[in-house]
Amino acid sequence: MIEVSNISKTFGEKKVLDTISTHFYKGKTNLIIGQSGSGKTVFMKCCIGLMEPDEGEISFDNRPFSSLSEKAKRHIRKEMGVLFQGGALFDSLNVEQNVMFPLNMFTNMSNEEKLDRVNFCLKRVQLENVNKLYPSEISGGMMKRVAIARAISNSPSYLFCDEPNSGLDPKTAEVIDHLISEITDEYQMTTVINTHDMNSVLQIGQHIVFLYRGKLWWTGDKHSILEAQNTELKEFVFATELTRRLKVNPK
Repeated sequence: MIEVSNISKTFGEKKVLDTISTHFYKGKTNLIIGQSGSGKTVFMKCCIGLMEPDEGEISFDNRPFSSLSEKAKRHIRKEMGVLFQGGALFDSLNVEQNVMFPLNMFTNMSNEEKLDRVNFCLKRVQLENVNKLYPSEISGGMMKRVAIARAISNSPSYLFCDEPNSGLDPKTAEVIDHLISEITDEYQMTTVINTHDMNSVLQIGQHIVFLYRGKLWWTGDKHSILEAQNTELKEFVFATELTRRLKVNPK
């Protein structure tokens, strides 16, 4: 479990995060939602250690990250898998080399052990016999699945996904959603997903955090979000769903 306690982040005179406290639960898909400028991207960057909050603490299974030594922080970073927006595969590396990248960085496995792990992860995301292909040779949906294989290659305890459905058609996005959900349950990871996709929210949102102007405005799940009596949340849900429908049915 990840515990967030009163974190704040300010850039210049703008307070982007304002004393946010929440939990992200093990074995569940935890979603961060909010309109552009709500602070959700900065929030996730603080969670994965790309930014330090000005105040507050983020703890990973009772380990307060900011208070740890650099060696201990590195150990927690080794327990993280990150799925970046767009996949962020290395264009100069083939699929096998991309998935193997965290294993080269964080483990002492033999080449044979690393290759076995790569093939296992690719099979888990329903991709086989693509090892020697390059990102330019596969589809956007396949790239996302390769990125997921890379994110889980080091058997992470915590999986962070930044807009995993960005740029995908609705059918492929649904495949990615269910894959992330299945992997989360199968490996009992603490999965945190930054998204604006209401279909994802309603399909896999087991724990949802809604940010509004840098503040925690609502928490709940996919069953309660449509019934929530929260004006800002209802406006966000309606506007996001309307935009999605217009993209799917432009006429």
